[in-house]
Amino acid sequence: MVRKSFAGTVLAVLAAAVLAACGSEAGNTAGAGAPAGGQPASGGSTSTQQQPDHNEADMTFAKEMIPHHTGAVEMAKLVEGRTSNTALLDLAKRVQATQAPEIQQMTDWLGKWGAMPEMTGGASMPGMNGHSMPGAMGADDMTKLSKAKGAAFDRMWLDMMIKHHEGAIEMARTQLGKGSNPDTKSLAQKIIDAQQAEITEMKAMLGKQ
Repeated sequence: MVRKSFAGTVLAVLAAAVLAACGSEAGNTAGAGAPAGGQPASGGSTSTQQQPDHNEADMTFAKEMIPHHTGAVEMAKLVEGRTSNTALLDLAKRVQATQAPEIQQMTDWLGKWGAMPEMTGGASMPGMNGHSMPGAMGADDMTKLSKAKGAAFDRMWLDMMIKHHEGAIEMARTQLGKGSNPDTKSLAQKIIDAQQAEITEMKAMLGKQ
């Protein structure tokens, strides 16, 4: 009787252990992937998804401002040898020194975003010849400017560059309102500040002639 009772007790303990192990394994399986507290893990939390670092407005700004800046740089290059106006010569150098690096900066952005500038070089590039961008000069404008000399050149260049700067400011303000990339918006504000100051300077120069 003692042996039978002991054997029954052993069997009961083993059975309880097996049942406990099975219950623990089932619990672990049900809780797999769930955070502490029993709440199921969220597979689509928007807070953890990486947001894009730019939008369509940022790309449009860079694509259009590159040829727009290129037009200003080409106008600035025409100054040397066509005027003796030291103030104009100095301004032209500053335009080149400021806008050429900005062209490279925007080109780098487009490369990072997998896009290309809408230009191949030259004043007759898309967006320039057709005057589709605010203040942009066409090939005819550039030809007339290149043939002018002295005071006539100065007046023509200043008139054209004022309009060109006003167009760039308009484009930059659009970017501030529609863009999302902080770097492009920072450049847009920089363009507004610098070119507005140069417009004031050029208008004063025109008033002296």
